Amino acid sequence: MRVLVVHNRYRVEGGEERAVELQLGALERAGIPHALVERSSSDASRLGAARALLRGGVGEDELAAAAAELGADVVHVHNMQPLFGPRTLAAARAAGARVLLSLHNLRLFCAIGVAARDGGPCFRCHHRLTLPGLVLNCRESLPEAAVYAVALARQQPQVLASVDRFVVPSRYAAGQVARLGLPAERVSVIPHYLPDEAFAERSDAGAGEYALVAARLSVEKGIDTAIEAAAAAGIPLRIAGDGPARAALAALAARGGAPVELLGRLDRAALARELAGAAMLLLTSRYHEFAGYSALEAMAAGVPVIATSLGAPPELVGPERCVPPNDSPALAARMTALWESPELRLAEGEELLALANRRHREPAYRDALLALYEGTGL
Repeated sequence: MRVLVVHNRYRVEGGEERAVELQLGALERAGIPHALVERSSSDASRLGAARALLRGGVGEDELAAAAAELGADVVHVHNMQPLFGPRTLAAARAAGARVLLSLHNLRLFCAIGVAARDGGPCFRCHHRLTLPGLVLNCRESLPEAAVYAVALARQQPQVLASVDRFVVPSRYAAGQVARLGLPAERVSVIPHYLPDEAFAERSDAGAGEYALVAARLSVEKGIDTAIEAAAAAGIPLRIAGDGPARAALAALAARGGAPVELLGRLDRAALARELAGAAMLLLTSRYHEFAGYSALEAMAAGVPVIATSLGAPPELVGPERCVPPNDSPALAARMTALWESPELRLAEGEELLALANRRHREPAYRDALLALYEGTGL
């Protein structure tokens, strides 16, 4: 079994890059010969990216050559847009490899990938109907919105013809991509895993000193709700991450007198230190998360999680730990209950740590992935 992993890195990197890194580590430890072909959106101009998107990708001959050099039995693609595209998928298929496409979001249908706008989820675009993204100018640039509307509608038949299996990290994600246009029988669920060093021996959340958010600072992440709740509850909030909403969030915290500290983007070691001192982690998305690495990493660290009830988080942490999106009073009440009871924090941290140990260890991920590669895990 030889596996070629393919990924188009984002301009602002996040969970998908983590997923690729962890997959490569699992393949290495399993002794599976593999190689990685990567491109980065940061290396392309906006015009170059648009041209690649409209064409359906560039450099497919390079990908076919890499597959041939490795003798790849499987080509496993993560993000393909804009520089790989469906032409790459077709080239891999023509080279004789089985093609898997991991979906970490809804970018097959949605120009911004998250299927959210106006403070909540949005599924106006589905199947090959992509015109709403142009009409609503979801890219906040009419030329970009037009490119995405045309390209996504045009590409879907080629994607369906070239991909053997679609892979998603949650049951929710499987249901959602089927609802929007993928054949349900070709979608497989493989939950994310974390490496052994991410797992604590026991929870120390009872001694936690603050609430923590670890996320991209963008509108759909709902971090404004977390800031409002922290202000209402009087609980210190530390926010790890960066993104386009940073200035607006800082201004909101200043106006409301919220006990908030913006930490910026942290490396893995610094984020682990933040989790070690946290009383709780907040996942306040106002869109349907496919999984949520920050919640998973908090679970493995034995930190209680409060999430919104959209998408996969109820499946990940349990519906009893979820609150409605955009509801800062409900979030503040749940934060206060945890903050005022170190015993409750410890109990919840231990429960989530046990859950992470059962569901998100490497062996289960590796076995499911290799079964899929061999065609037996369907």
